[in-house]
Amino acid sequence: MCNSLRILSQSKNGILTFCNKTKLFQLIFNNLCFELYEWELEAFKEYVNGLDIPYWENQLKHWTQQRKIPISVGKKHFIILVNKEEVHEILHLLSFQKPHIKFLEYQDIDYRFIEN
Repeated sequence: MCNSLRILSQSKNGILTFCNKTKLFQLIFNNLCFELYEWELEAFKEYVNGLDIPYWENQLKHWTQQRKIPISVGKKHFIILVNKEEVHEILHLLSFQKPHIKFLEYQDIDYRFIEN
């Protein structure tokens, strides 16, 4: 791994990193990879945050595909389709927030301990 690469956010299906050498953010989500400058990342974040999820789900409710929310990338003829959960996961990745991990207490563990 490159020393100048820093992980900013990570989820089940994706990771957001920043490279100090190239000054590029890299968003990898499922099988998609985006390399973005800071202004492009902010524009992408605004675009995804502005998606009208209920509109697209209602508009394409009779469509047989699970993914119904379009994300236009670059030119108008290239569109990525995602579902509501994926949109929320992308927004979580772009928010740079580390997930809060709740540690288990000893009362939460239901295990019968047997000493030999």
